[in-house]
Amino acid sequence: MTDARVEVSAEDRSMRISLSGEIDLANAAAVEDEIREAVSNQPAVVSVDLSDLTYLDSAGVRILFTLASRLQALRIALELIVPVGSSTRRLIELSGFESLAALRPASP
Repeated sequence: MTDARVEVSAEDRSMRISLSGEIDLANAAAVEDEIREAVSNQPAVVSVDLSDLTYLDSAGVRILFTLASRLQALRIALELIVPVGSSTRRLIELSGFESLAALRPASP
């Protein structure tokens, strides 16, 4: 089984979810459950930081689309923090996810 970590921090009405490791079919359900539980307090803005993600497959992309749909229904803004030039960013851009959330570059 692949290893993925979900770390959550909140301040005021914003929440940052940092994903690291690898997200694939083997662990996608567990990662999605952790994210769903974290967002239950309904912040105004959710930032998902993918800077330390080393692998993301279609199951991981589906998690992001599901999250975006849920947050949109709750009127919660979503942004993804993804390193410019990374394979993860290319996958996110190819998926058309930019139409659902802002993509921000990772801090150096």
